[in-house]
Amino acid sequence: MTASEIARLANVTRAAVSNWRKRYPDFPTPASGVGRTARFALPDVKAWLSRQGKVDEGPSPEVLLWQALRAQYGDELLEALADVADALTTGSSSGLEPETRTQLLDLARESSPAEAVDALLSRVLASPVRAGSEPMSSPRLVAAVRRFAGPVRGTVFDPACGIGSLLFACRGAGEVSLVGQEVDPAAARLAEFRASLGGGPEVAIRVGDSLRHDQWPGLRAELVVCEAPVNVSDWGRDELLLDQRWEFGVPTRAESELAWLQHCYAHVAPGGRAIVVMPASVAYRKAGRRIRAELVRRGALIQVVALPGGMVASHQQPVQLWLLTRPADAERPSGYIRMIDLTDYGPDDTLEPDMAHAVDVPAIDLLDEEVDLTPARYVTAARTDHLVDYEAARAAVVARLAELRGLLPTVAAGPGSLEGATVRIADLARAGLVEVSGDAVTAADDRLDTDYLAGFVRSAANAKRPISGSGTFRVDVRGARIPQMGIADQRAYGAAFRRLDEFEESVAELARWGRRAAELARDGLAHGSLLPRPDTTD
Repeated sequence: MTASEIARLANVTRAAVSNWRKRYPDFPTPASGVGRTARFALPDVKAWLSRQGKVDEGPSPEVLLWQALRAQYGDELLEALADVADALTTGSSSGLEPETRTQLLDLARESSPAEAVDALLSRVLASPVRAGSEPMSSPRLVAAVRRFAGPVRGTVFDPACGIGSLLFACRGAGEVSLVGQEVDPAAARLAEFRASLGGGPEVAIRVGDSLRHDQWPGLRAELVVCEAPVNVSDWGRDELLLDQRWEFGVPTRAESELAWLQHCYAHVAPGGRAIVVMPASVAYRKAGRRIRAELVRRGALIQVVALPGGMVASHQQPVQLWLLTRPADAERPSGYIRMIDLTDYGPDDTLEPDMAHAVDVPAIDLLDEEVDLTPARYVTAARTDHLVDYEAARAAVVARLAELRGLLPTVAAGPGSLEGATVRIADLARAGLVEVSGDAVTAADDRLDTDYLAGFVRSAANAKRPISGSGTFRVDVRGARIPQMGIADQRAYGAAFRRLDEFEESVAELARWGRRAAELARDGLAHGSLLPRPDTTD
């Protein structure tokens, strides 16, 4: 286990563990690694915590299962999760140790098999050691791709599907066929089990290197989605020079992303479309200029969306979504490419572009010496009236500030702690009194108030035990304890919690409008469309 995992086990900060290692000579020595990569034996750590009296009330069942999996599998986390999903789907236990399998089944009974797997997946994504090294798309990126992919029908194909997250996000209400290819056998295996646990359509996944050994050469899909590997110089250029997939030109060795883009496009059916995650630098690098020009000239590229930073697991830099279409025989290109710049949004914001963040650019205007497809270059230029936009943003800030004054609830001094019996959300769910969906709890009985439940679930008392693999805390919804009180008192608490939720939402809006106002003022002053004036306020 890592030092961060020791901190979560003992319910302390990462800095506290670092201090223990310096202050206590008998602190366990690493079983492997040094410095930030040091790993400690779980039994040694538990024994030391017990001797020092630093044992917390106990980690959640999810933490215990996670620690057991790390102890058995080490850094082979996808193999571990594939065995977990196998046990929950087929009942097979060949890969898991008996005690670990018992812990897994207990966790699945308390929530559900699908939720148990998703909880463990979130740990892998949040792990500071493994984040970005596994073929996994972050939930933020999955939501963004789904948002801009539009209606889903027919066949959906992902040639670098990883554990299947982008495919599963594209399950539609009608008939949808999910097809994928993945070079990592453990990831492909996990994706197939996740499809079974999710209860949706089955997924057909073949294992192999998509660029070198395309396992679906004749497939043409209505929608292709892909978060392809980046910065891969050995992608097979020399052996693929004459490949027919390079409709827009042979990518250079340094432009593996444009190879993946054209591979995706080769699998798009007439009238279909593709949405591909791309590094921002692909939009302007000199080596890819000719291919970018052909994409624009032939009408294949229809939209570029610049996403905010923090959308992918491996880094905090902004990425882009490139949307392509293969026109049907009689269909003529529109002659315009939509540029959307969301880089000033937060990664958790609703990615709904307004008029100030989107512009339709004539294709001919893009075909210059650079063929720069960076959305900010065109969206910023389209903002012709900085003053009007700034005044609107400033008015929104003032309105939010006035709104905040009345949102915080009035409270009185309490006894210091709520005494009396408590009940777990898991027990209420088993009794049919509440419904749990993800992190949301809804009352299913008129003896309970939904806002009251939600407020206590999110409280620090229920977030004090970390069950997330990151440096932050994630609420253990089913393990949360709720004080028992009458419905009148519940409603009073619920009203206060509801006001606090509205206050937090307004603060988030204030932050967004504040960023917008500052950006407009700074750009306008720098470009000369705005002038400073003396502040006449007291």
